[in-house]
Amino acid sequence: MNRTARAFWLSSPGAGEIREVTLPEPGEGDVVVRSLYSGVSRGTETLVFRGGVPESQHAAMRAPFQEGDFPAPVKYGYLSVGVVEEGPDDLAGRTVFCLYPHQTRYVVPASAVTVVPDAVPAARAVLAGTVETAVNALWDAAPLVGDRIAVVGGGMVGCSVAALLARFPGVRLQLVDADPSRADVAKALGVDFASPEEARGDCDLVVHASASEQGLARALELLRPEGTVLELSWYGDRQVAVPLGEAFHSRRLVIRSSQVGTVSPNRATRTYADRLALALDLLADPALDALVTGESAFEELPDVLPKLASGHIPALCHRVRYPDTP
Repeated sequence: MNRTARAFWLSSPGAGEIREVTLPEPGEGDVVVRSLYSGVSRGTETLVFRGGVPESQHAAMRAPFQEGDFPAPVKYGYLSVGVVEEGPDDLAGRTVFCLYPHQTRYVVPASAVTVVPDAVPAARAVLAGTVETAVNALWDAAPLVGDRIAVVGGGMVGCSVAALLARFPGVRLQLVDADPSRADVAKALGVDFASPEEARGDCDLVVHASASEQGLARALELLRPEGTVLELSWYGDRQVAVPLGEAFHSRRLVIRSSQVGTVSPNRATRTYADRLALALDLLADPALDALVTGESAFEELPDVLPKLASGHIPALCHRVRYPDTP
């Protein structure tokens, strides 16, 4: 087989290029994957694209198969779906998900790929990493039947959390965002939508994913006494003011962080593989197609990523299509 591939690299903050790379010879227990699709998570990847990863977080933010170092040059990404061209008999020819950067073909250990269920189209499976984040967040949050919940921030992660919460019985749920166009996404997910000004308060739980000071302040305002904000936003190198004055202490509010880098301690018996397999199973729901809001060819990535980073192309998950994808 051809032992070369093409990969997208961030050559310098704000600029990317496609480079030819030489693949290593697959060893025993490795698989060779030909990419079908990858996904750009607009929040994290555009922050990386502009060089916004603080030095203190360079190690923590490394993707599993990242090459290079922050800020650049670096090959970064973690939402890849492809077909196993070479590998163990039980994987050969199967569609798999892998936490790999944007690259046309790659070699990884077989343990690094997860088979995509037959009920999940490959084009939708690029959402697996983000739905996995939502699964971990809900393991951390531990919502209860009948809870009053708001998700503030209708980006890719916030919408994924809302989509899963919509399946909880008896919850009063709203997706809250300043962008009125997110109402269409909420409708597709079967979730009530509200602007920040119109959002319903007295919430037991607010999941915050807007990555803005205003969103965090509003999330705190929406809580009932002793309620919890689960903070999913990652602010990179930005300093964020948190409104801890006024009634924050008298109402005994809680702000709790959640991050997909570790499995929630509430599910300490589960593994990373368990969590990812669950996320892929959940993607059998066609409503989640609403989270993919754009698509372009792999060769267009050097032009597309600056537009995603600037907001010129509005997106939740932007899907990348590879050559020879059916």
